[in-house]
Formats: sequence, structure tokens, C-alpha cells
Amino acid sequence: MHLIETRDLTYVYPGGVTGLDGVNFIAPRNARIAVIGANGAGKSTLFKHFNGIMKPTSGQVLVHGEPITRANIREVRKMVGVVFQNADDQIFSPTVEQDVAFGPTNLGLDEETVQHRVQEALRMVGMEDRATRVPHHLSGGEKKRVAIAGIIAMEPQVLVLDEPTAGLDPQGVSDLVGFINSLSRTYGMTVIFSTHDVSLVPEIAEYVYVMGGGKIVARGNMSDIFEKDELLTSVRLDLPCIPKLIRSLWEHGIEIDMAYTQKDAESAFLRAFRGSG
Repeated sequence: MHLIETRDLTYVYPGGVTGLDGVNFIAPRNARIAVIGANGAGKSTLFKHFNGIMKPTSGQVLVHGEPITRANIREVRKMVGVVFQNADDQIFSPTVEQDVAFGPTNLGLDEETVQHRVQEALRMVGMEDRATRVPHHLSGGEKKRVAIAGIIAMEPQVLVLDEPTAGLDPQGVSDLVGFINSLSRTYGMTVIFSTHDVSLVPEIAEYVYVMGGGKIVARGNMSDIFEKDELLTSVRLDLPCIPKLIRSLWEHGIEIDMAYTQKDAESAFLRAFRGSG
């Protein structure tokens, strides 16, 4: 049984504009999944269906094999946490600690459990020393971490991140990549994220969905997606930097193994360099 599954999911906005058109999506346990596509592709609309923020026009969203209903929406939102692109949309309490405590408090947990979850969530995102700070005095990257901590404190099985690196500086992006990877590897959490930065995808994701015009136009692993120039062009995306460089070297007669992540590229370049020495 999958954690999240959509079946022929369709959503039509008031006015007749189709946001999602027959989307079939699967998120298994302990997975890292990227959803890529240009602005207006339907990524955010899809994400808002995962925990019942939006209701399908037709089709189904299943969480643990069960359709989302009024009766189970509370449980669904405990299992599936969504962090929006703009962290200010989710931060509203006087202090960081109070903001992170909001979710678990509303789950009806006792004060001791809430405090434990808050401290653990802030530790996981590296914000434990800012617990008493006013959230709106934080940097963009720090606000993003607080928003993520607020969701993690509810101990979801799935963390959904809509454009998580938007507005972050390079160090903030690097920190976030390491954190997202740790959620899957250390805590067994499934992470689903969208991004415009295709070079970020191989550093985090194991599997990729490509969206265009409200539809899933492709799905697969890195080679399935990033070896299809026509596909990427059709959805107004580019090849990530590393495979683009390697393909350029191929055109100049330099033999080197294809790689998608920085770590794999380093190994590939060392093999090629040492082999030619």
C-alpha cells in the first residue's frame, strides 16, 4: 500500500481553467521524489490535494489506501505535512517555539509531549538556539526552517515541500539538501518536493515526475528523464549542469561516464583523468 496515490486526479478552477488533468501519482514509503515543471504546470495544485487542502473535481487522492474524507481529514494532515513556498504563509506566532508548537498542540497532545517534539524538531533543522526569537525577524532561510520544523513536530510520514529552495542563498540551499536527505535516510520519512532548479534534483531525488499543462508527461529515474532533450524542451526545462557538461565533453571526444550528482561526477572525472594519464 502506497502512502499517497492519486487516480485520474482532475481539478478545474472556478472559471473553467484546468489545473490538473488526469494525474496518476504514487509516493511509496521512505522515498525522495521530485516534481518538476515550469510555472503553471500544476505542481502546487497537485501538492494541495495531498492532504485535502483542495478537493478534486474528479478522480481520487488516497492516503494509506483510503480516500480523503471529512471523517479522516485530521488524520491525513497528521500523516501528510505540506510546507508552502512562502514561509510567511505558515508562520504567525510571537516566537519560533510557539509557532512550532502550534501543530502538535492542536493535535491534543499533552504539554510535555509538545515540548519534546518542539525541541526535537528545532534540533533537526538547526534552529534550537533561536527558539525565543520573533519569527519575522529571521532570514528567509531561517523562516523556511521554522516552517519545516512546525510540520516535523507533527511527526508526519510524508513531508511535501513546494519550491523549498526559493529565496535561499547557496549555503541555505546546501544545508537544506543535507537536511532533506537525512529525513529519508535517518528517519524513514518520504519527501516530495518541487523545484525549478533541475540541478538540485539529482542531489536529492531518487525518482522524478515531470509535469506540463496539468498532466504528468514523464516519470522515472535520472537517466529516464535527463537523457530526453525533447522532453525537457517541451516543458521549458533545461538539463542539469553536470550531465550537460559531461555531454559537452563527449562532443569533444573526451570519454567519461555519465553522472548526475556532484559526488558521482567527481568519481567519473577522476576515473577519466587517471585513465588518460
